[in-house]
Amino acid sequence: MKSKWIAAIIAVAASVAPGWAQTRLTLKDCIAYGIKNNGNVKIAQYKESTSVQQGREALAGYLPQVAGTASLDDNLKLQSTVLPGALFGGEDRRVALGTKYQSNASAQVDQVVFDQSLLVGIKANKPNQENALLNSRKTKETIIYNVANAYYQVFVTSQQIALLKDNLDKTSQILATLKLQLDNGVIKKVDYDRTQVNLNNIKSQLTLAESNLTLSENQLKFQMGMRLNEQLELADNPLDQPFKLVEPGAFDASNLTDFKIQNLNMELQGLEKARIKAGYLPKVSVYGRYGMQALGNELGTSWGNWFSYGAIGLKVNIPIFDSFRRDAQYKQADLNLMTQKEQLKLNVQNYELQNSNALTQLQKAKLSLGSDESNVALAKEVYDVTTLQFREGTVPLTDLLNAETSYNEAQSNYVNSMLSYYQAKLGLEQSQGSLNDFYTALP
Repeated sequence: MKSKWIAAIIAVAASVAPGWAQTRLTLKDCIAYGIKNNGNVKIAQYKESTSVQQGREALAGYLPQVAGTASLDDNLKLQSTVLPGALFGGEDRRVALGTKYQSNASAQVDQVVFDQSLLVGIKANKPNQENALLNSRKTKETIIYNVANAYYQVFVTSQQIALLKDNLDKTSQILATLKLQLDNGVIKKVDYDRTQVNLNNIKSQLTLAESNLTLSENQLKFQMGMRLNEQLELADNPLDQPFKLVEPGAFDASNLTDFKIQNLNMELQGLEKARIKAGYLPKVSVYGRYGMQALGNELGTSWGNWFSYGAIGLKVNIPIFDSFRRDAQYKQADLNLMTQKEQLKLNVQNYELQNSNALTQLQKAKLSLGSDESNVALAKEVYDVTTLQFREGTVPLTDLLNAETSYNEAQSNYVNSMLSYYQAKLGLEQSQGSLNDFYTALP
């Protein structure tokens, strides 16, 4: 029965989208396309590059810093001072010092000798880059999940369309028979009208399913990063794969990307504490300066007479009292770290819960799938027998319509069970942190 439905799906796909012939992709191809073209991947790559540049920025603080300055002063009014008269054996003299024009150009090199806070910042480079890589991995896992989920949705919706078309054919045949009987006065018009209502309902469901198929295809293209107007044909059918019961495996939260990201964040928070604490230590640096100065009362002539100067020195910055600002920062960082530790404990419990729920959902989905598949076969058998009996005139139309309704409901339940199974399977892979393995193992 399943192979017959699969053949019907292929026929439906061909009739729904006759223009699909340009791009044929398997599930693995779709995921690979998404990993390459989804906009979130590019954003994650930019963040990786940003983390590299942040590392260069942190390292630059411990490398030589060179700066140059130049100035030209036009002293509109020179500052005056008083020279004591005792120096000259007379009265005090008021004199103006300097010249009208003063030019200055200098360059200075500063080199940090010791700054513990900068050293701690450099240590954060590696975990920062690892964090960016893990976020890229998390983005990839999200794409795998979303693309696979949309991919399954397309085929399940196609399966639903195939079933509805099959029901439409059967109901149309019954309606044609009833029309002959109505014309011959064998049945009442109300019996014909009831079947016509069923046929109209199936047509309405088919129109909705075909619309949902278009939406599912568009969602798949969106998750892949493909333009919506691009032609797409899916090359394989997941319904061909056997439905296997998954045995529970050992759960290890450390396999989850989210867990690793949280651990790295705690490591970075610990480094932040160390950086703040290092602010209590002295900072030592050396510098060298060289410059030239030109003085004169005329701008042009002053630039012809330059005097050079230079200096080297040692600077020590010793923090003494900051009104407990740094102490407050340190305690905040410590509280943030303790908060992250407690949050990680809660998250681990949540990860375990998600894994347990995902496993339970998958097991139940598999059992429901088997039960619904058997029920479809039984409902079809009842429907076929009732149809034959109705044509022979041994059962009333009511029995046939009831059998048809039961058959349609069984088919609908089976389609829903298939989607639930695939979603539960993906959920289990996600809860175990094995989406990358799932993708790699795809044919």
